[in-house]
Amino acid sequence: MHIHTTFDDIMPTGFSWFNEPQQHHIANGLHLTTNPQTDFWQRTHYGFRNDNGHALLTRLEGDFTMRTHVLFEPTTRYDQCGLLVRVDVDNWIKLSTELETPQLCMLGSVVTNLGYSDWATTELNAIPRLMWYQISKNGSDFLLQNSSDGARWQQLRIAHLHAPCERVAAGVYACSPLDGRFTCTFTELTITDNQWEKPG
Repeated sequence: MHIHTTFDDIMPTGFSWFNEPQQHHIANGLHLTTNPQTDFWQRTHYGFRNDNGHALLTRLEGDFTMRTHVLFEPTTRYDQCGLLVRVDVDNWIKLSTELETPQLCMLGSVVTNLGYSDWATTELNAIPRLMWYQISKNGSDFLLQNSSDGARWQQLRIAHLHAPCERVAAGVYACSPLDGRFTCTFTELTITDNQWEKPG
């Protein structure tokens, strides 16, 4: 398996929008501006269910490693963009950086199983303007990583999806749970055979 796009000037083959944003274009990157009150979250703690974030996805079977690089300008709390792996509305994973305050961002991931989301976060010392994200799938297990330079990677978590996930939709996403007008640019997306080896 090998899919690679730098979003030069056309929609990559096999990809389609899930909740297409009102403003987006492809030219030396996938540029998009979020609609307001868009999010992916299910039930836990807050009670609400949101499944209207913007995502450009392709259908995948079996195991893979997916990587992207994104530039972003967060302005409002919870503005976020990154990678999404989706089985259905109740079972999915997202990986991103979210703005908390004008001085604080959270590097975070959400794993949603059977209709309930969790949220794991790490505080960042500065407000980043770019990030690399990577998700590797091995069966029903997933390795989530990030990098500031695309060379040195850190593990954020290892997670499991309980729903059958031989076939998933996967790609990039962005959303703004509060105000809209969050802008980001995905400069590339690569999907290859799984690079995450199990021990032993």
